[in-house]
Amino acid sequence: MARSPFASSFWRSPLRGLWLTSVLGVVLLGGITVLFVTGLLSYAAYNPDLSPVNDKTPGKGVLGFYLFPWPTGPRWLYRLTQGVHVTLGVTLVPVLLAKLWSVVPLLFRLPPARSLTHALERLSLLFLVGGALFEFVTGVLNIQLDYVFPGSFYPLHFYGAWVFFAAFAVHVLLKAPAARRGLRGLREESGGLAAPEPAEPTVSRRGALAFVGGGSLLLFATTVGQNVDGVPRRTALLAPHGGAEPGSGPGAFQINKTARYAGISAADTSEEAWRLVVTGRAGRTVRLSRADLLALPQHEAALPIACVEGWSTSDQRWRGVRLRDLAALAGDEGDPADVLVESLQRHGAFRRAALRANQVADPRSLLALAVNGGELTPDHGYPARVVVPAAPGVLNTKWVARLTFEDL
Repeated sequence: MARSPFASSFWRSPLRGLWLTSVLGVVLLGGITVLFVTGLLSYAAYNPDLSPVNDKTPGKGVLGFYLFPWPTGPRWLYRLTQGVHVTLGVTLVPVLLAKLWSVVPLLFRLPPARSLTHALERLSLLFLVGGALFEFVTGVLNIQLDYVFPGSFYPLHFYGAWVFFAAFAVHVLLKAPAARRGLRGLREESGGLAAPEPAEPTVSRRGALAFVGGGSLLLFATTVGQNVDGVPRRTALLAPHGGAEPGSGPGAFQINKTARYAGISAADTSEEAWRLVVTGRAGRTVRLSRADLLALPQHEAALPIACVEGWSTSDQRWRGVRLRDLAALAGDEGDPADVLVESLQRHGAFRRAALRANQVADPRSLLALAVNGGELTPDHGYPARVVVPAAPGVLNTKWVARLTFEDL
């Protein structure tokens, strides 16, 4: 038996072949396309062609061609798109690993390039395999809140996605004819996928597919609950926000950052110390205590919280002052402007966040003072936090200190 992976006889599995690789490829074709689209939507939700405040990839250039004002309806929009993105990404991990296993002999084939087309294919494989591993690994680490990779997840995942998807598109174009042959059941094992000296089979190819599918279903079952209400949340064993809701009472729903983590002290948020500073487009500024805010007309909105890691809450009943009413209080009559929201938070990428005018104008967009019939807890943003329908969780700024309405 050959000892070198560069020898074709080294690879003896009878499972490898055009049919198995084609089936796995078609599953990934659909799945990765959905991942790419939902990822771009997440990017648009974070930075809806607004300002450099929310933009963590200022050098993106033409890659931001599609950005648009992120809508506020339906209220569960980001909960759906990001829940699909994360859950599908985790579910596809066994399929991706099986696909890489099915084609690994090709990575060792010599000579490295037999023609221009073959050289292009090999180059696309380098970016395809590297990009796939990079995107899936950083994505899974981000879901688990393990930020062990160098740099910020936001630009790394964004630029990595474009590199990966470009290589993926090239690979699909080059391999589409072979995939069609494989799916039609043609038995010629072209391309060197089939072992020339196969070992005795211990499982059929369909059995192998069932094994891969079972792994994907298991990952789905242990992840999807973090984005679903009720009992399924308890099955989300692989998700940091799976399991029972934390604590009890009005504030018993998931959070990412605690007040302690954000450096918020009781002295910062006391009735004596805390004031909300609101500045309008014309420069008028008002300072409001929590008692002043409670004296203003109060409104309610049932809205979820949904985060980039894929977890979300059910609708919580928020109560507070409409953002557009605060804009009017600072002298902005008529159509409201964009708003820059600043937090008491000591550190973090979204200590300052911007919202578009359409988000400010929505009557469900509130500076919330209470939730589920009770006062906000420190971990949920006391003394006041922003809640906006369909916006990512980090744009629902907690511990708000300043609102500046301006055209950003």
